[in-house]
Amino acid sequence: MRFHRPRPRVWAAAACVAVASLAVTTLNPAAVAADAGPTARIAPADENDGAHCAVPSPGPATPEQLLPDPFTRLDGTRITEAADWECRRAEIRELAESTVYGEKPDPPQSVTGTVSTNGITVNVTDQGRSASFSASVELPSGTGAGPVPAVVVLGGFGADTATIRAAGAAVINFDPYAVGREGTPRNNKQGAFYDIYGSGSQTGLLMAWSWGVSRIIDVIEQADGSVLSTDATGVTGCSRFGKGAFVAGAFDQRIDLTMPIESGTAGAPILRGIPGENGAQPLDSAYGEQPWFGDAFGSFTGDPSRLPVDTHEIVSMVAPRGLFLMENPHVDWLGARSGSVAALGGAEVYRALGVAENISYSSDVQDGTHCAARSEWQGPLRASIETFLLGTGQAPGVFAIAPGKAGNLDQWRNWQTPVLN
Repeated sequence: MRFHRPRPRVWAAAACVAVASLAVTTLNPAAVAADAGPTARIAPADENDGAHCAVPSPGPATPEQLLPDPFTRLDGTRITEAADWECRRAEIRELAESTVYGEKPDPPQSVTGTVSTNGITVNVTDQGRSASFSASVELPSGTGAGPVPAVVVLGGFGADTATIRAAGAAVINFDPYAVGREGTPRNNKQGAFYDIYGSGSQTGLLMAWSWGVSRIIDVIEQADGSVLSTDATGVTGCSRFGKGAFVAGAFDQRIDLTMPIESGTAGAPILRGIPGENGAQPLDSAYGEQPWFGDAFGSFTGDPSRLPVDTHEIVSMVAPRGLFLMENPHVDWLGARSGSVAALGGAEVYRALGVAENISYSSDVQDGTHCAARSEWQGPLRASIETFLLGTGQAPGVFAIAPGKAGNLDQWRNWQTPVLN
């Protein structure tokens, strides 16, 4: 395990809100805070606000069929204060990198580029190597003077772009294959990420795509702010790009709103639940289909109970920022039951931090078409954009789980959520 070098931290936590347990099928925690005003931006100013935390070695793994306790440190003690979450999150990050996704390198030595009304260019130099890629920009219709927030859409598939633009946010169309191509062997990965960090890198495509999103944000932050807001960014994607959006939001804390759709195995669904969920894509299938996972995950595909981490903790890494998880219960391959457990487990961290309304989940939808733009999602989607990107709305805080794909968190845990002071 590596030790992070210190970087500044800025995070204003929201006030605590008392809510009922999330181990239920449907919940609307926003109702608890109905009188609250618009949510202030709570994303840290840095990609990783726990970079200063010293993370100890986790020691030998002990198989555990139940989900790891997100509130218990590697030294065995439990966190008791909201301020403790920063370094506990850093531990989860390290575990996820070393066993599931592969390492996300520290911010590069140099990132330069341009932002215009129709595109973004990105130039990266690190470790003596350079690479470049670009993305297109679609501004919301009727945009007047001043910058607008933006949502990075991976691969052209994600949350309804018409709704995003109608809400007042720009769409950044990012081709993940520019930084990490599919169809390559694990020992010869290709794309801008691997041009810099080596084709034999053990980092999987999902983390490479996450790195690409982070470098786009770097360029936006450096721009003059005349086109895109320098501090209001979301990310979305569907299917394999939903997996990428999920990882991007978890591993860059400057992302204010994360919206993965139908991410399936290697995305949000708990890894421990996949083997027991009828019809869900098996772990070894997802590992072999494309180098999405990091190389190290290959030793866990036959027994995920040996993992020291699971995806409910990746969900929790997004806290306290905005998160809207969308799933399709009509396609068994996508593992929506395991996805609901991940959402419920991660929501316990949101609840402990007093921001239960900042996470929403929806799988109770009628249309079973893969990556469809669903009417059930338009309201929470718009509310999420208005709240977390524009600062004018109220967090939806909606849990709408399809009855046929409702997981039971209590069957997956032997830990309880603490009251964090």
